[in-house]
Amino acid sequence: MVTSHSQSLQHTEAQERHRLLRVTSYDVRLDLASDDATFESVTTVRFTSEGGPTFVDLKPVSVSSITLDGRPVDRDLLDRGRLPLDTTPGEHELVVDAVMRFRNDGEGLHRSVDPADGKHYVYGMSFMDAAPSIFACFDQPDLKAPYTFHVRAPVDWVVLGNGAATNPEPGVWELATTQPLSTYFVTLVAGPYHLIRDEHDGIPLGLSARASIAGDLEKDADELFTMTRQCFDEFHRLFSIRYPFGDYHQAFVPEFNAGAMENPGCVTFRDPLVFSSRVTRGARVNRATTVAHEMAHQWFGNIVTPAWWDDLWLNESFAEYMGNRVTADVTEYDDAWVHQAYARRQWGLNADQRPSTHPVAGNGAVDATAALQDFDGISYAKGSSILKQLNARLGDEVFFAGVIDHLTTHRFGNATMHDLFTSWEKAGAGDLSGFTSSWLRTAGPDTVTLDRAAGVLRRTPPADHPADRSHRLRIATAGGGTWSSTEVTLAGPETPVSVGDAPVVIDPYEDSWGVFLPDTTTVQGLKTLLPSITDSALLASTWNAVRSAFHQAAIDPTDVIDLLEARLPIEDTEFTARHTLPWVFSTVVPLAGADALGRIHVAALARLHAADAGSELQLAAFRTAITASTSPDELRAWLTGDLPAGLERDVDLRWRILVRLAALGATDAAELDAALAEEPTGVSRVEHTRARASLPTAEAKEFAWARFTGEVDVANYELVAAGLGMWRGGQDELTAPYVARYFDELPATVSARSGWVLAEAAEAFFPIGALSEDTVARTRAVVAQPGLDPSLRRRLVDQADELERRLAVRTAYPQA
Repeated sequence: MVTSHSQSLQHTEAQERHRLLRVTSYDVRLDLASDDATFESVTTVRFTSEGGPTFVDLKPVSVSSITLDGRPVDRDLLDRGRLPLDTTPGEHELVVDAVMRFRNDGEGLHRSVDPADGKHYVYGMSFMDAAPSIFACFDQPDLKAPYTFHVRAPVDWVVLGNGAATNPEPGVWELATTQPLSTYFVTLVAGPYHLIRDEHDGIPLGLSARASIAGDLEKDADELFTMTRQCFDEFHRLFSIRYPFGDYHQAFVPEFNAGAMENPGCVTFRDPLVFSSRVTRGARVNRATTVAHEMAHQWFGNIVTPAWWDDLWLNESFAEYMGNRVTADVTEYDDAWVHQAYARRQWGLNADQRPSTHPVAGNGAVDATAALQDFDGISYAKGSSILKQLNARLGDEVFFAGVIDHLTTHRFGNATMHDLFTSWEKAGAGDLSGFTSSWLRTAGPDTVTLDRAAGVLRRTPPADHPADRSHRLRIATAGGGTWSSTEVTLAGPETPVSVGDAPVVIDPYEDSWGVFLPDTTTVQGLKTLLPSITDSALLASTWNAVRSAFHQAAIDPTDVIDLLEARLPIEDTEFTARHTLPWVFSTVVPLAGADALGRIHVAALARLHAADAGSELQLAAFRTAITASTSPDELRAWLTGDLPAGLERDVDLRWRILVRLAALGATDAAELDAALAEEPTGVSRVEHTRARASLPTAEAKEFAWARFTGEVDVANYELVAAGLGMWRGGQDELTAPYVARYFDELPATVSARSGWVLAEAAEAFFPIGALSEDTVARTRAVVAQPGLDPSLRRRLVDQADELERRLAVRTAYPQA
């Protein structure tokens, strides 16, 4: 039996099932040893019912048997992932014996083969609606229950999960019964993983990764364990509640879609976070904040879980705020907030300005699929910023007293935003209704600009989402070679300011949430001043102001290149190269004139030659020089000859050069295939796909397209890499036919994939470089199609908005 696409759980259905049922326990037996494509799953669910019809969620390949209280249930009743049940009042036992499919899309029980050694690895990702493809369950966040897993696996495998694992005999693993968990937290990690164990404050700690990157994990283990210890101590201090889930294992797994997942007892991370090539500090800060983010979830999300997906922002916004705060306060990465400004601010601001914007809270998630569409920069970056504002308003004493009350009152249960704000008000916060209404329940950001002629700072709420928000922020003003900051409260439409003709950065330390645009005087002044900014937070907010201006077609692309050209040769942090430059390459350069890339290349080489040998700045500048190079001879010399002292041609740099050569048409499929065969790592496999798709040949574009349509089935990372490689500037004649094909064939990709990867592939293959009103019209025509998958519709709405914004820039600032 193969079920068709499942139905998305409606909120009303979840409420009714929660009213009817209480789940007592899950006992799950999995056989991972008998087949590479499928696994046997036997689930015993014990629950009580008020009596009446309900359903259990199940997505099998086939079903061997189903019994309810010992009586057979007709297997043919299973329809689109749901098995209807008629229950009487009282206790029940449901047993489902089914065969499930291993997946390669990063959801359910994902199985992959490491190209480095041919070994197989498995991990579980149950988020949103993937749990029923592993075991039968009542799949919604507010039906928590303890879990006990029994696993049969190949004898050379290790098995880990939410409960502590024991191995009583070869190939047999028993996992301890967990605390009550929501279905979406359930995980299993199985395979010939390399394990490292430690302990801190009575908590068993663990790390694991594929055998082929064991050496890299060993090199990083001390740093990872040190950060974990520091974060545990700080979270215990702040919350006064000990971590309650037993072991704390951090598993780095292949082909993971998200950055990480906070599964209690066994957090899963994407394994590129185990660094197999040399990285800069920015990559390490990103990893540190990710580690701290997932640890924060153990309290906010895991001890207390949202009752429904429309409060998922509470999990992510809180973990985002606490992860950055704790990283900055207690680890070596005290610049975590600067990293956050570069890496996350624009993600949230852009999402908040799209037609698809939504409130942080109460976003109207009528079903699970709709909720997933709002799992975005608003849920993370905007919500985090607003919690940071709330903390500044309340102070730590009241803020954490409310959090502790919330976690204690609803321990191992579910709660809502109302419950949390009730706890804060009980702790002394006062009436927060005005705050929640204007900041959390109203979508869109205010735009704040300086009107020099009128001598005022002006606030403009979004036309479609009016709100009367008060901003408490600072203004940084340049003068005499230095910058000074002044506190300003913007409580109405405008407030007086006096800055003369000095360049000004509004909200330089990101005290508030909004779009803060630089005026022309500031932009021109920054071309001289930008190189002298030594305050890293001010520098980050300056670049964010530039990016916001570009997003609103309020700055000339050539001015952006001027600013980059001024700053890059003396850049003293690689955050610019890591976060600002990718945006410049993808978005600004195509609109900035023919010489833009060359100017960036010259500036990058200047920074490269001035940087200390072996420094992170040298590495960041070299990466930029590769991306900006238009000289095959230069790239070939870097690929095969001597590199500047302090640089090593590791797997990352090698493939960066090969991908750039491919985009320029200066290599071919044979050379790329040979490079993969010479060094067949997971990184190489993904970058080989990106390079093959980047070649300016008809064969290369068909290679990529076969992956988009599902004609060639590849894992998630390779699929996205093919899309990103396909649309290269200067290859318009080759890619032009695929613009129409994209819109014609996109809706049918639901037969090839689902969930997260369906939407990721739609965005990766979107013809964003086909900048025309016709592309916008085609996009909107597909959006209007009835029955289009909601995740596809959301991505297309956002891409249409991005196209229109880039067209607005081109119209406002046409290049000669």
